[in-house]
Amino acid sequence: MASERKNKRRRRRRGGFIDIVNALLTLVVIGLLALVGIFLYGANQFYAPDVVKTDTAFTVEKGSSVMTTARRLEEQGLIPQDRMLSSEWIFWAGTRALKKDSQLKAGVYMLESGYSMADILKHITEGKPIDFFINVIPGETSWSVVQKLNAENPNLSGDPVEVPDEGSLLAVRYDYAPGDTRQSLLDDMEARMDAAVAEIWEGRDKSIDDVISSPEEMVILASIVEKETGLAAERPEVAAVFINRLRTPMRLQTDPTVLYGVTMGEGVISRSPTSAELRASTPYNTYQIDGLPPGPIANPGVEALEAVAHPATTKALYFVAKSANPADGHVFAETYAQHRRNVAEYRKAAAEAEAEAAREALEAEQAEEAGQEVAPPAQN
Repeated sequence: MASERKNKRRRRRRGGFIDIVNALLTLVVIGLLALVGIFLYGANQFYAPDVVKTDTAFTVEKGSSVMTTARRLEEQGLIPQDRMLSSEWIFWAGTRALKKDSQLKAGVYMLESGYSMADILKHITEGKPIDFFINVIPGETSWSVVQKLNAENPNLSGDPVEVPDEGSLLAVRYDYAPGDTRQSLLDDMEARMDAAVAEIWEGRDKSIDDVISSPEEMVILASIVEKETGLAAERPEVAAVFINRLRTPMRLQTDPTVLYGVTMGEGVISRSPTSAELRASTPYNTYQIDGLPPGPIANPGVEALEAVAHPATTKALYFVAKSANPADGHVFAETYAQHRRNVAEYRKAAAEAEAEAAREALEAEQAEEAGQEVAPPAQN
């Protein structure tokens, strides 16, 4: 009897242990199934298309973590809200699973309609942010540059900036990040000009020192060269003509300085000076004054500065445009007699170009009246 009672107790203990093990296994299986379900749900949500409903710009801030970025995506409605599993956690988990949590790139991205969370992640880790930049165009005045800086622009911050000295801004492209201040961008323009002028002046051809005696004078002449030609290949020759004139000495007689004296850089005059403007007595009228004007007439680029620092070897004292098309450049002359002939050729070419333009305009007008489609002229 005692033996039977012991066996019963052993069977009960064994049965209870098996029940516990079965219960634990059941819980483990349920847990695994739940994890699999959560994983499948999360993956489905992560790769589901059409999360982004409309093309939207999104900013990844400098130093942002994946979770911070995911939270901002959810706040802006770019990933789903009020789901069974938080979208920011799904985005974070997907980023970790794909090992991209250290690859976020700061910038502004255009997220396209139809993107999934996976598409968003790929775009902000592998894609190219939207460029934000301001070009200082070679030959542009400081007033014009400040107009662009001070224009209503949600990507630049800070108070409007004052117009800096003419010729103090290097003519190149300036990239910036949204939120940068106008003043910081202007400071960068001035700093880069200072650095470029110092380097180019240090490496100049010392033969120019008899007429270009300082970095400031180099910038003044470079600004004139910049306004006279947009062709890099002929800038050293244009610079040489002006340097030869300073040595002769002859007045520079350059139209852009005359026009600068009219506007002082505030606005653009797209024409030649009038007779009255050529006769006007202003500090910038190089038909009336000797030597260089008192300051630059624009912001030059590196190529114009280099052209003055290393002018071409030539005896030319004159140049005139080859045609009405600036891309055709200029023809140079050592004597006034040759220059007069070149001017006559230019006037003939300009007149022919004007007549041809008038003929084409009349033909287009008549074609349009006849009901034919008039396409714009092809660009070379």
